[in-house]
Amino acid sequence: MDRQLKFVAEASGMRLDKYVAEECKEISRSYIQGLIRDGHIIVNGKLAKESLKLKAGDEVCIELPEAKKIALEPEDIPVDVVFEDDDILVVNKPAGLTVHPAPGQMEHTLVNAVLSRCPDIAIGGSLRPGIVHRLDKDTSGLMVVAKNDAAHRNLSNQMKSRKVVKRYKVLVHGRLTP
Repeated sequence: MDRQLKFVAEASGMRLDKYVAEECKEISRSYIQGLIRDGHIIVNGKLAKESLKLKAGDEVCIELPEAKKIALEPEDIPVDVVFEDDDILVVNKPAGLTVHPAPGQMEHTLVNAVLSRCPDIAIGGSLRPGIVHRLDKDTSGLMVVAKNDAAHRNLSNQMKSRKVVKRYKVLVHGRLTP
């Protein structure tokens, strides 16, 4: 069953997508923008664009569609394992491999490969079991995957408090112009 939320803007000038993101902190801004585009967020009874500037008193109605049940399936996708112990798995993710399922890419992801190698990873039963950070699809690099809840909490806290140092190298072919 869909869930509906209603808010009345108290001040003027804020973009619709930013306003909803501040009112519904558990929802990502990109998901909110998709809800707006799909007509699930209306203002004063009318469809609106994410860039709409709200006025004080505007009524914002949000219809949160029921989440679709997605079953993650292990897939025998070869991954370059750099390190593994009882708590973590470190893989060298190749460019072109999506990290976790998302609309438009529900299979053939690093998560599917990890589930094939470590079928016991559940960690919250989410679509991102064990995933603590991400790399863009077209970016290669090392990724740390938690194999249990304690490791996931510990790694997440280290990422959040910026105790993990990330280093990036970029290779460019051709000539860059300013």
